[in-house]
Amino acid sequence: MIIRRIIWLDNVVEKIHKKHGITTTEVEELFQNGPKIRRGPKGNFIRESLYYALGRTNSNRLLFTVFIHKRNSDALIITARQMDSKEKSIYLKL
Repeated sequence: MIIRRIIWLDNVVEKIHKKHGITTTEVEELFQNGPKIRRGPKGNFIRESLYYALGRTNSNRLLFTVFIHKRNSDALIITARQMDSKEKSIYLKL
């Protein structure tokens, strides 16, 4: 999957920082470090679906990120947080 750029909405940036202690830099690192990407539910627009990215930051923090892969190959971040134990298990098996 090609991701041209990451789109950040102010409310998402604020939420992931306040609620989950995640920075935009960490999410960008996850995408640069070759995350494992899985398709989620189909979106409302043709060729725009929800995806889950599981991966590591440069400091080895394991993150779970939800994003919409836009038709122009941009990624609109919906949320990001640390992986739970089930997600870690899945990620390590991939």
